[in-house]
Amino acid sequence: MANFSAAIEMATCTDPGRVRSHNEDSVLVNLPCGLAVLADGMGGYNAGEVASSMATSVLGSAVESAFKVRAPHEVNASGITWAHEVLVEVIGRANTAIHHAAQANPKYAGMGTTLVMVQFFDNRLAVAHVGDSRLYRLRGETLTGMTRDHSLLQEQIDSGMITPEQARYSMNKNLVTRALGVETTVDTEVNEYEVLPGDIYLLCSDGLNDMVEDDEIALTMSVLSANMPLCATHLVQKANDNGGRDNVSVILAKIKGPFPAISSSKSGWGRLKSWFK
Repeated sequence: MANFSAAIEMATCTDPGRVRSHNEDSVLVNLPCGLAVLADGMGGYNAGEVASSMATSVLGSAVESAFKVRAPHEVNASGITWAHEVLVEVIGRANTAIHHAAQANPKYAGMGTTLVMVQFFDNRLAVAHVGDSRLYRLRGETLTGMTRDHSLLQEQIDSGMITPEQARYSMNKNLVTRALGVETTVDTEVNEYEVLPGDIYLLCSDGLNDMVEDDEIALTMSVLSANMPLCATHLVQKANDNGGRDNVSVILAKIKGPFPAISSSKSGWGRLKSWFK
C-alpha cells in the first residue's frame, strides 16, 4: 500500500461534552492503512458506547485484513473499486454483530450507532456513512459537506418543508433514518472523491456541527491547520463553549502530498472468496 504516513497527517479528539455523563462516541485511526472511523452510539444504559466501540473494532480489523488480500484501488468487472466493496461488506458485518449483541442482551436492546469512515487510496478517498455523522472537506478557503445526513431533518429540507436555517432550530434533530445495529441489514452510502495536497478532511459526530456553525468550523481549520492536534482540540472546545449538549468527536486528516497506488500482483480468487465468508 501507499506510504500514508508521509502523505497524510491525522489527529483526533473526543469528549463527553458538558451535559452527558459518559461518552458514547468512538474513534479509530489507522494511518498506515489510510483509515479513519468515527461512530456515535445510541441506546440506554451504556449501550450506545458498546455499539460504537463494536463498530470501530470490527471495522478496523476487517479493513486491514481485506487490503492484505487485494489492493484497494483494484476494480472489478463493473468498475467498482475494492475499497468500495470492502466498506460495504465490513459495515454489513459490523451491523450484524451489533444487532446480534442487542438481541442477545436485554440491556442492549435497541442499541445502534451512526458511522462515518474514510479510506484513502491512490490519491482518492472512499467515504462511507450511515446516519448523521459527517465528513467535511476544507479545500483552500471553501468548506464543503461531503456527506448528506440520513435523518428526518434532512428529508424535511429536501422536500422543502423547512429551510436549512430553520433546521438549525428544529426539535427533530438527532432523529436518524439509518443506523448500524437497529435492523438486520443496513443501507450504506459510499462515494469516492479525488484528493488534492492541501485538503483537510474533518469527520465529526453531530455534537460538533449541532453546536458550531460551518463558518466557525472552516475558520478554525484554516487558522490552526499547521497544528492538527491543536485544531482538533479547539473544535471540540468550541462545541463545549457553545453548550456541549452532546458528546463531541472529531478526526482531522491533512493531505501533505500525493499517495499513488503501489502496483502489486493480484491475489488469488481463493483467498478473496475466503475473506468474504
